[in-house]
Amino acid sequence: MFDHEQILSDYQQNGVVRLRRFFSAAQVENARSEIERYIRDDLASKPADARTLEANGETVRNLWRLELHNAFFRDLAQQLQITQLIKKLVGGEPVLQGVETFNKPARIGSGVPYHQDNAYFCQSPPDMLTLWIALDPVTLENGVVTFIKGSHREGELPTKMSGVTGNSIGLAEPPATPLEEQFHATLQPGDATIHHCNIIHHSAPNQTDQSRLGLLFVYRGAHTKTDPDLQAAYAEAVAATPPA
Repeated sequence: MFDHEQILSDYQQNGVVRLRRFFSAAQVENARSEIERYIRDDLASKPADARTLEANGETVRNLWRLELHNAFFRDLAQQLQITQLIKKLVGGEPVLQGVETFNKPARIGSGVPYHQDNAYFCQSPPDMLTLWIALDPVTLENGVVTFIKGSHREGELPTKMSGVTGNSIGLAEPPATPLEEQFHATLQPGDATIHHCNIIHHSAPNQTDQSRLGLLFVYRGAHTKTDPDLQAAYAEAVAATPPA
């Protein structure tokens, strides 16, 4: 049982919290099996923007919009024990905005540049977050997501087009915080992080033999609205580097 008030306090202070054993071993296995089945049986029939491929043009880098394309993941993300926690963190009724994966396959999994998620989400106020659940071990070597704690309080920072397929917009300038002072969110299967949409984070490529599959649920407060300036900047970046 998680202490919701302690999680809220840590989230407000740091912009990211790590939760051990958020999913059981059975839940991890069921989610992994459904991802594998979906890629094998369903993905070819979905729109091109339902996935991003790695540079080899064959291996899935990301699955997008699973809340639209897969009832299993839509239902999983809307379980009461999850949404009750999310409601506290977004400060209102939670709205499921997206279900996606970051597959980071062994040896070829690409990196993600420094960014804030709200450059993609474009919500005001920025009461939006991502629940990131590890289905594989997440290690320092295979592409751990690394966060700058407290950076969510800096607001939206200047951006630039990144040229990275699937992560088309990043920070205009790299952060001054040294890498060794950042929070490396190492995880075991079933562990999770929850991070604010304005926290600065990134991940390195995976050059190991261990895949680093993550399942992501994205939520916003029902009171948020789309910011037209943020949306225009993101649309320009997507046009320059489409996700598919």
